[in-house]
Amino acid sequence: MPRRDVAVVVGLAGLTTLLFVLVAIPSTLARIQRVDDSFLRQMVSIRSGPLTAAAKVLNFLGLVYVTLPVRLAVAGFLALRRRWWHFSAFVGAMVLSEALIGTLKGVYDRARPPASLVHTSGGSFPSGHAVAASVTVVAAVIALLPEGPKRYVWGAGATAFALLMGLSRASLAAHWLSDAVAGVLLGTTVALGTAVVVHVIRERRAAHAILAHASTASPG
Repeated sequence: MPRRDVAVVVGLAGLTTLLFVLVAIPSTLARIQRVDDSFLRQMVSIRSGPLTAAAKVLNFLGLVYVTLPVRLAVAGFLALRRRWWHFSAFVGAMVLSEALIGTLKGVYDRARPPASLVHTSGGSFPSGHAVAASVTVVAAVIALLPEGPKRYVWGAGATAFALLMGLSRASLAAHWLSDAVAGVLLGTTVALGTAVVVHVIRERRAAHAILAHASTASPG
């Protein structure tokens, strides 16, 4: 359903762009910061051993030592099965997301929350963990599962995992809430957007091949 998929990507891209613009404007950032401060205070007030342990597990799952092998495994599987269009969409999403993380962190250079419970480095906005988690799981679902109910079920699970990753970053004071939301939006948009672009290219090439075949097969 290309029209529906394009509409979803455009909507997500619009929300993502809006949040990034609002964070870039000092006056609106001040309002967002008040929400972030309030959310962090709430997270600190409900901290407990089990919740912190669960958040630290998610922190570990978002590290490059985990995400990179997963990405290589998915890409390797697609290559072995010669599913080159799916391979292109998946690898393209990974490369684009990694390029955006470093670039955007450098541009915004936002300070992180105080007293993080885990090691952090670099700027706070957007959350690299949230971007990496969301783009990896969403792109993997698109690449590995065919269109249908099963893909939607796994897609919902991937989205839930990405949201939990984002919340865990905020609960650990590794990121502000807006950092996490921006990361999930950005990663999901990149995964879906790359898949749509590759699909459009594939369909156009198929249409051109059909037209070329028809022109050579027709008499005269």
